[in-house]
Amino acid sequence: MTDAGIHHQITELVEQEHQLRAALAAGGNDEDRAALRQVEESLDQCWDLLRQRDARRDAGENPDEAKARPVGEVEGYLQ
Repeated sequence: MTDAGIHHQITELVEQEHQLRAALAAGGNDEDRAALRQVEESLDQCWDLLRQRDARRDAGENPDEAKARPVGEVEGYLQ
């Protein structure tokens, strides 16, 4: 996936996130909470993939060789 494709996916996920947060604010349910968690995890994966692509580019490597990491790995990073 290209940087533009990842940015497009991020835009779509952010829109879904806003809709789910609005639904939760209006008294959403467990399905809404689970969906929001999944969207947040997908966003984290997308941002991680962009960072990987940038790092490869900066190192003179092919950014297209970057791969999305599993949710457990991305969510397990220490800040």
